[in-house]
Amino acid sequence: MERRALSEAFVARAGWGEAKRGFLAGDASDRSYDRLVRGAGSAVLMDAPPGKGDDPAVFAAVAAHLAGLGLSPPRVLAADYENGFLLLEDLGDGLFARLLEREPEREAALYAAAVDVLVAVQAAPAMAGLPDLSAGDWARAAEFAFGWWRYGVTGEDGGDLSVLARLIGAYADGPRVMVLRDYHAENLLWLPERAGVARVGLLDFQLAQMGQPAYDLVSLLQDARRDVSPETEAAMVARFQAATGADGFELAYAIWGAQRALRILGVFARLCLKAGKAGYLGLMPRVWGQLQRNLAHPALAELAAVCAALPVPDAENIGKVRAKCGTMALR
Repeated sequence: MERRALSEAFVARAGWGEAKRGFLAGDASDRSYDRLVRGAGSAVLMDAPPGKGDDPAVFAAVAAHLAGLGLSPPRVLAADYENGFLLLEDLGDGLFARLLEREPEREAALYAAAVDVLVAVQAAPAMAGLPDLSAGDWARAAEFAFGWWRYGVTGEDGGDLSVLARLIGAYADGPRVMVLRDYHAENLLWLPERAGVARVGLLDFQLAQMGQPAYDLVSLLQDARRDVSPETEAAMVARFQAATGADGFELAYAIWGAQRALRILGVFARLCLKAGKAGYLGLMPRVWGQLQRNLAHPALAELAAVCAALPVPDAENIGKVRAKCGTMALR
């Protein structure tokens, strides 16, 4: 049975068969979302095809954990785990990113609320059974920048990031906390009718794992999709440090900023070259700027030397990768 028919059967079983259905969102994964409207009520249908890396059962389990902390993930209204469908509470359209396009003066207040959510997540006992990567695993994830971005531009891939593993091990691999992985303005919703940390609606957390305190903060403040003002970034780092008592945080923040930027450069190139999704290439100059800012930390000089082999994502090099879009499906 085709996925459309499978989803319609699931929606009908959930009691929403008569609802009007319209596309809501897609993302870098194979997931997609439709909004169902029935009278004055609405819900969101998540379609996560099995075998594509996103397990709805994991989403539901992480959502239950976060809800137990008094946070606001969408409630799961119905589930078909075998076929990869969830019917979710509709948290509305108040995405931080869209609100800030209209009202940029709210940046500091919204980001302060988002930082407070991170503090709450990290202060609580972590969800049991989360993956826990080693410093070497995190460094290998950053090699995407060489295996996909550099390769897409030059045809060469190689890049020894053992130096990054050493930096993580020495300065940025302390006590582990639960991290949500994709914690940024496109995945946060403002829910003003709720109170405290529950005012921040949470999306896209199914890849949660054990990690380091700085990781989600970097995701939030060094956002690939929007520029966060330097004043807000500095104030939010200070807010997080004051709430958590994090020690030696400046260097850890730079290390994780570099790791994340390297991985994102590779992921965006791979999305174009392998999946035929070229739209992310336009975000790469911002990520490159974030990478250079992190590499400017004196302690990252050796890593900066390794990264000098990466091509700059200027118009010419982005054009080279765009010209190969969708041609490396088997790589």
